Amino acid sequence: MVRLVLERNPAIHLSVSATTRAPRSGEREGVDYRFVSEEAFDRMTEAGELLEWEEIFGHRSGTPAEPVRRALGAGIDVLLELDVTGARHVREVMPRAVLILLEPPTMEELERRLRSRGTETEEGLARRLAKADRELEQREAFDVVIVNDDAERAADEVAAIIDASPQVDGLPEATSGDQAGGTAKGKTRGKANGKKGSSNP
Repeated sequence: MVRLVLERNPAIHLSVSATTRAPRSGEREGVDYRFVSEEAFDRMTEAGELLEWEEIFGHRSGTPAEPVRRALGAGIDVLLELDVTGARHVREVMPRAVLILLEPPTMEELERRLRSRGTETEEGLARRLAKADRELEQREAFDVVIVNDDAERAADEVAAIIDASPQVDGLPEATSGDQAGGTAKGKTRGKANGKKGSSNP
């Protein structure tokens, strides 16, 4: 989904999350994720370098604030790929962030998509489906809900929302020990989905 949205609007800056988990097959450092050690992640949180972060299925992931800050300062739209908890954190920092929920057409289809990736154990699959079910109950936290039953159409809708939304003014500096934050107005292109963080149904 992210690739399709960026094809429609290549000027968007895609935020690359930092994660403590090991790379999966085909994932590229600095493109798909920033892969960091637990110690490095600790330093990032203590220095207030993360816009948001949380523990997900035994590892930690978060959004480095400085690349987002630089892009917004240059007047560039930013797309964040988040789960529901991350989206709520971003809304606290940027009350006018536009949050888009990508919802699978059915839970059965979501399970089929997860299985087709070939990266999940049965236990891991069950955890992700349970998390997705809980997150889909929080639709009211989002400004827009898009059913991802057709990837091209859904990408058209996401890109159109981004194009039509006002530019965020910027992201305030954070103090050490805090998640990066403040009361910046405007919009980060906050996209979260009902499946899991940093992934699309």
